[in-house]
Amino acid sequence: MEAILYLEDGTYYKGKGFGHVGTSFGELVFNTSMTGYQEILTDPSYAGQVIALTYPLIGNYGVNEKFSESYKSFSRGLVVKSISNTPSNYMSMQGIDDMLKSMEVVGIYDVDTRSITRKIRNSGSLKCIISSKAQSKESLLEELSKILNQKYERLDEYFKDIKGEKEDFMKNAGTKSVYKIEGKGKKVAVLDFGVKKNILRNLSERGCGITVFPYSSSADDILSIKPDGVLLSNGPGDPKCAVEAIETVKNLIGKTPIFGICMGHQILSLAFGADTYKLKYGHRGGNHGVKDLYKDRCYITSQNHGFAVDEKSLKDTELLITHINLNDGTVEGLKHKYYPIFSVQFHPEGAPGPKDSEYLFDEFMYLMEEGKNE
Repeated sequence: MEAILYLEDGTYYKGKGFGHVGTSFGELVFNTSMTGYQEILTDPSYAGQVIALTYPLIGNYGVNEKFSESYKSFSRGLVVKSISNTPSNYMSMQGIDDMLKSMEVVGIYDVDTRSITRKIRNSGSLKCIISSKAQSKESLLEELSKILNQKYERLDEYFKDIKGEKEDFMKNAGTKSVYKIEGKGKKVAVLDFGVKKNILRNLSERGCGITVFPYSSSADDILSIKPDGVLLSNGPGDPKCAVEAIETVKNLIGKTPIFGICMGHQILSLAFGADTYKLKYGHRGGNHGVKDLYKDRCYITSQNHGFAVDEKSLKDTELLITHINLNDGTVEGLKHKYYPIFSVQFHPEGAPGPKDSEYLFDEFMYLMEEGKNE
């Protein structure tokens, strides 16, 4: 089955299709992780994106449902150099081809992923169309041009898919209704922008009783359960689009300990009056070095974000930088001067990736305990 990947700059790559047979439009990004393709595909933060994996062989250890980070894939496509059709692992339940079919994700392999990665690195993230249907590159170009002519400023904000339907990534990636995960310890409210299962798992392992709220919930909704702390989760898209959530966080400040992760980190920054901006090609992978400025230690972290907090915009806030990225110096962590509030841009829960920074969940537990004693 032939497939084609067409980029907005006119570049196209012909390969072989796998997974779901269809056509999809999205933002082309790359991830440098060597393993963890299942966790990557089911991370809600990839909503609306076509993922190019830089590691050349994907699928060799199969797929097991217990490692999924969400109930489905929110990504628009997968681009790889080669796939394994004979996965070998005692925990494997199915191959990656079957996984993509069940989740309706279009895949293409036998393409030059090194060339694709260099192009993204040099040009920045690109809009693209990926298809495993039998159609010419000319017809795909025409379809892509129609979408691009909608002239949306940000793919990450709202855009029309192939059917012309608008999509709100955060609303679709997060829960639609409140639900609970029982625990006898600290009572944690999670504001869900597209939370990964492993974040909830880390809280549960520490005995927390968790209540997960939709991202459009108000501060009154959250405070009504009298939480010991609030966690702002990861999620897809542009943080500036989360107007309701930013207002909610403003109304939570000073009333409860807050811990923000990835999107939660950005929304927390905006709530304090800082600014965010879109990175050229983002940070996506399980091997990003970060320095904790207060512990004077370096950690390898898992990252997946296309936006960052503007360091210059922090000078008029009461937020202090706690972590920096060792590759480009961007802001990776913040804390408030006075309130029990902190956040990180990376993923302390890993999944996939190292667990070097899981200590941050323990710091959140400490802040909640301190808040209870005051």
